[in-house]
Amino acid sequence: MASVLEIDGYSLDYLTPKGAFRALDGIDLAIGRGEVLGLVGESGSGKTSLAWAIMRHLPANAREAGGGIRLAGDDLTRMGAAAIDRIRGRRIAMVFQDPGTSLNPTLPLGEQLAEVLVRHRGLTRRQAWAEGEAMLARVGLKQPAAMMRRYPHEASGGEKQRVVIATAFACQPECIVFDEPTTALDIITARQILDLFGELQAETAVASLYISHDLALVSRIAGRVAVIHKGRIVEQGEVAPVFSSPREAYTRRLVGAVPRPDRRLVEGGPPAAEPPLLDIRDVTVRYGRASRLARLFGRAKAPVTGARSVSLAVKPGEIVGVVGESGSGKSTLAKALIGLNPFEGEVLFAGRRISGRADMDRAYRRDVQIVFQHPDASLNPRMRIGEILSRPLKLYGNPGGTDIAALLEQVRLPADYARRFPHQLSGGEKQRVAIARAFASRPKLVVCDEITSALDVSVQASVVELLLDLQRRFGTAYLFITHDLNLVRQIAHRIAVMYRGDLVETLDVAQAAGPRHPYARSLIEAVPTPVG
Repeated sequence: MASVLEIDGYSLDYLTPKGAFRALDGIDLAIGRGEVLGLVGESGSGKTSLAWAIMRHLPANAREAGGGIRLAGDDLTRMGAAAIDRIRGRRIAMVFQDPGTSLNPTLPLGEQLAEVLVRHRGLTRRQAWAEGEAMLARVGLKQPAAMMRRYPHEASGGEKQRVVIATAFACQPECIVFDEPTTALDIITARQILDLFGELQAETAVASLYISHDLALVSRIAGRVAVIHKGRIVEQGEVAPVFSSPREAYTRRLVGAVPRPDRRLVEGGPPAAEPPLLDIRDVTVRYGRASRLARLFGRAKAPVTGARSVSLAVKPGEIVGVVGESGSGKSTLAKALIGLNPFEGEVLFAGRRISGRADMDRAYRRDVQIVFQHPDASLNPRMRIGEILSRPLKLYGNPGGTDIAALLEQVRLPADYARRFPHQLSGGEKQRVAIARAFASRPKLVVCDEITSALDVSVQASVVELLLDLQRRFGTAYLFITHDLNLVRQIAHRIAVMYRGDLVETLDVAQAAGPRHPYARSLIEAVPTPVG
């Protein structure tokens, strides 16, 4: 079978003040018509650099150091900018990780889809609009005409990703590069997007390069897989033998880091008779309180309920997972507990009644900490790591008698990292700093809000191991919010399932009984089977 995309001995350098850095080294890959090749590896392994090289979107400091990238025999590395502009979007397309950043926020979705059809297929604007509506219907959007007129901010993450996929398939390209297209989506939406991808793949027979750090997901959709490490392809072949009997040590390490519910990392649960540390009672969070002017002119909109009458208890030292699709109320509840969202109802913490933000004094904030999803957004980029970690020590009086070096050692980072800025650290290292900051006050409860979702499997495994080590050392309780059901079944004592603002079921992970609520069952069914 002739290859649609063929990469032969391709190498790429980035020029830095310290000299040339080899990002890709002698890459050899081939993808045939109708084939899906998965590309897996850790962050920084070269996956996205290869995608940019294929799409000819290289930064100014990139230097190609040999080899070729051929699309149906045409060497893309030898083409000029004008020729690439004609090919990109028409013969080769790309679906990005975050649809929110790949769509123009100032243009309606229909305008962006129609522009591609006008430019690359030569349709009139009316024809392009009609074809765009048909494509949106094909990708499962229920009101395609209305969606064409919406702006990106008026669509959900799953809807935006469907629009991006429709745009990629609209010109019937020969090859599509998918760069982590479901990472930013909840598990049910991701399953729907993968099902859609499979249907379109079968219909169009497009050659697909599917980049992901989720090995279970790749095993579901790809026929072959290539493993990349430090810019080199270390192993490739059929998915089943590569993941079940890997030859290379690096591949074995990747497969070994994949969360498996049958490999429990915690034993049992806290004593049943122990009183709860945190007792949430009928907590409701509403958004959209109308302004006085809007109420005066009768234009006040009804508030939106983010969480509705939620009741949940967490015992000392217990790990409670909170799962559910995007918009189910998980982060809404977390922000209410730390005072970022006003709420109705009451919270009892260590027997003390918390009715709102006014009751969350310094003692409460010392005992209840949060680690956010994106450390880039939660760490001040202008502060050195030492300054970031010194703030809670000054604020809460250093209850553990710990210094900055000890905090860094606690999260397995070198003491000299105190002199670095956040941008000088990897994603996993930044998340370790955020964890160190949370534990500086020796909290009794830490809320973990999707803290591993942006990390590859091996870094995720090391962060989870660190969290469990800290939990054993200090007896800390966790409220662990995640989309990863394989992970949460591995580390949690109980799992709370949220759906559209309601807590619909709480499961004891140690018990054999499965979920009873239909939504909870659908969540479990959408989970990819772990590899290995």
